[in-house]
Amino acid sequence: MVEPIRNFQTRAVPGAAVDIDQGLRAYMVKVYNLMGLGLLITGLAAVGTIMLATTTDPASAVATLPSGEMLTSFGYAIFGSPLRWVVMLAPLAAVMFLSFRVQSMSVSAAQTTFWVYAGLVGLSLSSIFLIYTTASISQTFFATAAGFGALSLYGYTTKRDLTAMGSFLIMGLFGLIIATVINIFLQSSALSFAVSAIGVLIFAGLTAYDTQKIKEMYFEGDASDVAGRKAIMGALRLYLDFINLFMFLLQFMGDRR
Repeated sequence: MVEPIRNFQTRAVPGAAVDIDQGLRAYMVKVYNLMGLGLLITGLAAVGTIMLATTTDPASAVATLPSGEMLTSFGYAIFGSPLRWVVMLAPLAAVMFLSFRVQSMSVSAAQTTFWVYAGLVGLSLSSIFLIYTTASISQTFFATAAGFGALSLYGYTTKRDLTAMGSFLIMGLFGLIIATVINIFLQSSALSFAVSAIGVLIFAGLTAYDTQKIKEMYFEGDASDVAGRKAIMGALRLYLDFINLFMFLLQFMGDRR
């Protein structure tokens, strides 16, 4: 992640505060636009993948799931063969590459990598359409969007320093990851419920915290390429908050097939 840049003292210049405020708003709009486009790419990739992976024609189906969904050869390859591990791990590889290499990449290359990552996430998340109904996925998405918007607005407007809360949430995130890995082997419904509940709380808090930190990263004197990379990494942080909040909420609100 790009290290947040703290506020600093500047010499009072008439109109400077207005210029900084306008620049900050333009910077945040760019962050949100990039995040929104990333979510759109993810959604289109997920829907496109599930359309190619499933069929209603028994003659072209190579496998049938317990839910009754029939898989095409493409669907069986990404959901039923060892290739599914590549599909699952590819987004992780892409986001790590972007996070570690962003400082040495051009803005266009970093943005392209973000789009590729968003598409890979969509490919990976397409399996939720095999588990949950389309209606519940849509309802959860809009609920997530409403909650995310309110939390991000709070993070942008609050005068309270959220650093202490953010540090606590990040430590909680590591614990959440450990609990998730443990539950892969235990398959405990109680632990799964607890992980989902805690996950919603953690990423709700991180949405506000990350928004505040992204706001603090803005510096009026940044060169265009520096500002561009900051906007991309800010969009990535909020994108990850949204996706994780959506997935944890889906475990509560989603109607299984």
